[in-house]
Amino acid sequence: MSLSSEAMQQQLREHLEKIVPLTEEEFAWVLARFTIKRFKKHQFLIQEGEPVKYYYFVASGLLKLVYTDDSGKQHLLSFAMEDWWESDFQAFYTQTPATLSLECLEDTVVFCLSLEDYHQLCESLPQMARFFLQKSTLGFIAAQQRLLLLLTTNAKERYEQLLTKYPALGQRVSKALLASYLGVSRETLSRLTS
Repeated sequence: MSLSSEAMQQQLREHLEKIVPLTEEEFAWVLARFTIKRFKKHQFLIQEGEPVKYYYFVASGLLKLVYTDDSGKQHLLSFAMEDWWESDFQAFYTQTPATLSLECLEDTVVFCLSLEDYHQLCESLPQMARFFLQKSTLGFIAAQQRLLLLLTTNAKERYEQLLTKYPALGQRVSKALLASYLGVSRETLSRLTS
């Protein structure tokens, strides 16, 4: 499905206004801070070792955020789909090389926000600073919940909770990727789901 520019702009506005109200003029100013980019399946938005130029809002598509350890093993940290924000946040905020990679699992369209534009939004519109604070807080909560799940539940429980919370993910992501995200082998996940 290909969204028109107008539909994507409306999507961004509705997303922002779930948290903060914006006048027409304010939203036009906010929108001018973003650029829209389109990526094909398997393209990278961020690659390990490179600069991280943007904080991304997903208009359409699906991404995976991955850490590759010294032995070459990939660890899937998160998925990002429509109406989610994603980046290698440490690298973005500190302007250091990426330690993570962000790859498209589907053709994807994103709104891109540079660090300079992020700071402009937060300094010029207090409600945008409030918006990003709430998004960051919710992200920290989600990360803590995921860590607790990994520490306190078995693979089957994690799988069931993931599909309860994000039912569309099971249709859009391979079992191998779900297994990686859950911290189990593909074979283990197959046994749990058969």
